[in-house]
Amino acid sequence: MSYQCPWSPTTVNQRLSDTEKRIRLDEPALRYVFTQTFFEEARKQASALKLYSDSPLCGAIVSVKDLFDVIGFVTKAGTKFMANDAPASADALPIKNLRDAGAVFIGHTNMTELAYSGLGLNPHYGTPENVIVANAIPGGSTSGGAVTVALGIADIAIGTDTGGSLRIPAAFNGIVGFKPSQHTISRVGSKPLSRSLDSVGPMATTVAACSLAYEVLSGGQQDCSDDVEPSFVIPVNYGMDDLEPAVAAAFEKAVAIIKKQGHKVESLFLNSLEELKELPIWHFAAIESRGEYAEAYQNHRDLIDPRISSSTRMGRADEVSAVTYRQTLNKRQKLIESYKFELENKILLMPTTPILPPSLLSVASDVEYGRVNLQVLRNPSIANVMDCCSISLPFKFNQATIGVMLTATSGHDLSLLKLAEIIEEGLAFS
Repeated sequence: MSYQCPWSPTTVNQRLSDTEKRIRLDEPALRYVFTQTFFEEARKQASALKLYSDSPLCGAIVSVKDLFDVIGFVTKAGTKFMANDAPASADALPIKNLRDAGAVFIGHTNMTELAYSGLGLNPHYGTPENVIVANAIPGGSTSGGAVTVALGIADIAIGTDTGGSLRIPAAFNGIVGFKPSQHTISRVGSKPLSRSLDSVGPMATTVAACSLAYEVLSGGQQDCSDDVEPSFVIPVNYGMDDLEPAVAAAFEKAVAIIKKQGHKVESLFLNSLEELKELPIWHFAAIESRGEYAEAYQNHRDLIDPRISSSTRMGRADEVSAVTYRQTLNKRQKLIESYKFELENKILLMPTTPILPPSLLSVASDVEYGRVNLQVLRNPSIANVMDCCSISLPFKFNQATIGVMLTATSGHDLSLLKLAEIIEEGLAFS
């Protein structure tokens, strides 16, 4: 890949010092972005970069979502109840891969507690402010990670995506967010929300940077024989009927650009997405998070964000029997198969979110928080439920920045990234 990396081993120390100074001066843009920083350790990493001079990631500054173990630091997952846990004795496997490639870790980034929301709010560590829209939500759950990239203090942010947690904040902050096929990147050493749906992936300012990160995160062993067809499908029966006017206008323009590039774009009724409407997607996070954090839920619920422990999220697991949940898992597997049959190698094309970033004030009530959360998760969660790879590309039109989302079936990651670079170029120079 002929990509001129914007990072360099020779600039790492200065960049780290500049960021540390900005944090020490309590710069508003960096407020609440990190749950902890790694500056001392980062300088030790920077001093040894000559060992990794052949790696394209050598000298890249990487922020790490507070779900991943980083040796010597406590992994809190945006919680208070894990804040006094023992420091990690080893890196999570994706983090080890990055360390071995010469990446330098700047800190654990803030997130929605347990990654259980697409809005990015955290009552324990504060909420980072959206980089593009003043006083607006950053999107989540990988909120701090998106902000580090959008502000330029990190070259790459590593996060997770259970229903859009990489792509939503990427769309809201004008950067690229890539959710790989779940099986391609190890989740060992990462705190789970839903083992059924969680994926690990990168955010960056370009598709090329995401591609470099993906190659390292996945161990560079991915099969590149599965090619996507450069043919796009917009679903007429899912996720397109409530677009905010600015999003609709920008998406229409993006589609016109994609067509002008010579790609086929068609609008179709998709039976698998019609069936998806009947699947209780909330089962996955509610039941599986309770399975992971049962002790905290039973004994330390007062330390958990009330919106996360509420009867509409973790508490809702009590509504579901084991038999019912097994039926949900079975229905999901059938949906994956029918979706793959229907889409084949084509690309699902949608706005990442149907709305622009709402204000922090607008989601202050629990009712509105819940409504907006479901709205922003709806489109990107298709990729998680249907076991896909998916990428959100930034596109600015008439002063509004949206995410243009490309989704391919599982195993097409490398081919999707190549196509996304082509689409990215068209969107950037329109």
